[in-house]
Amino acid sequence: MENVVTSARGEDALSISESTARKYELQDPDVRLMLLVRDDDAAAFEELMLRYQRRVVTVLEHLTGKRDLAEDLAQDVFMRVYRSRKTYVPGSRFSTWLFTIVNNVASNARRSLARRKEVQVTNTVDQSGSQPANPMERIATAASGMMPTRQLDKSEMGSIVRQAIETLNERQRMAVLLSKFEEMSYADIAETMGMSVQAIKSLLSRARANLKEALQPYLQEGTVP
Repeated sequence: MENVVTSARGEDALSISESTARKYELQDPDVRLMLLVRDDDAAAFEELMLRYQRRVVTVLEHLTGKRDLAEDLAQDVFMRVYRSRKTYVPGSRFSTWLFTIVNNVASNARRSLARRKEVQVTNTVDQSGSQPANPMERIATAASGMMPTRQLDKSEMGSIVRQAIETLNERQRMAVLLSKFEEMSYADIAETMGMSVQAIKSLLSRARANLKEALQPYLQEGTVP
């Protein structure tokens, strides 16, 4: 028997077998939390946000280069998770599903920035300033406000590495961030980015070579870019 769900990319529906869904439910505690969210468990949604919000913001900041924008986009990500809850069926690790949404949100933001338009983040607070009645919506809406504005390592090396990552193209940067910060496997990164495993291996190989080249002046001579 198969369950039909909408993919995290918002594309055509995918068919996921019950055995596959059951496998991920048993293996991944975050999948079990998301299934509770599907059943409107506000505490489970809040727990998922606590586990992932900093990681999502960090990846988005690296992708956009702007902390404030990253926090707004993270709010958008969690709102998408919330809105997708009723059609959620586990077909991968939860983190893979979540970062596919992150990748989509970041791509949309970059296209908007390229067109020199402001990114408009869905605002669920009405003009009168009143809060949504649903407790889960209130949690998601409050996400950006809960996020600390400065969490990253302020060390010089951390700054240099961030600058080096910013020199990568968009795909290389995303692959490196998922590998470095999320410790995803080649297969999970491939699924998140909609590429083959071999293509991800090649992409990461080129990214590491570019990072080595970018960091070489600092590592050898202490020259700050």
